[in-house]
Amino acid sequence: MSIIGTPSTDTLAQRLLPRERWLANVHVRNAVLVVAGALFVALTAQIRIPLPFTPVPITGQTLGVLLVGGLLGSRLGGGSLLFYLLLGLIGLPVYTGGSSGIEIWQGATAGYLASFPIAAALMGWLAERGWDRSIWKTALGMVLGNVVIYTLGAGWLAFGLGMGVATAFTAGVLPFLIGDAIKIVLAAVALPGGWRLLK
Repeated sequence: MSIIGTPSTDTLAQRLLPRERWLANVHVRNAVLVVAGALFVALTAQIRIPLPFTPVPITGQTLGVLLVGGLLGSRLGGGSLLFYLLLGLIGLPVYTGGSSGIEIWQGATAGYLASFPIAAALMGWLAERGWDRSIWKTALGMVLGNVVIYTLGAGWLAFGLGMGVATAFTAGVLPFLIGDAIKIVLAAVALPGGWRLLK
């Protein structure tokens, strides 16, 4: 048996969604999940703790991104985050601290935002292979998702804004490791716990 697991289209969100008549159509169900995922990330983005030594605040956003991926799967999870980014681009206050607009994509958080659909899709891809049913595999999936977020986020700081690699790591990765470790624990309990509730 492969350590990655075999693919499945069954995700936790699809199992938890009520079987109402108006949700019987697969396209309607998918649209509801994509919109719900984007709104959930928008809510978690408002949990914001500014830090005096870095332009990037601590937020609940990364937890929301990876949970949405794990709940919805690769295609819908990635699509939900693309929809979230679009909402912010057209001016809705869904980014961290209620921010929005194209100017955000020229600032310190642009790389992190760009990473979100990729990280969600990766977490969703792993969830489709059963990783979200195991505490340890969920935790590992969250770590991998965070690596994607850190790589693009700090990469933008280093090369897009010209901070250099060392400064970008100090400002864009190091301050968030403990907080992200806590988020990983929360997700590692929540996703497998959701599957257990269905049994």
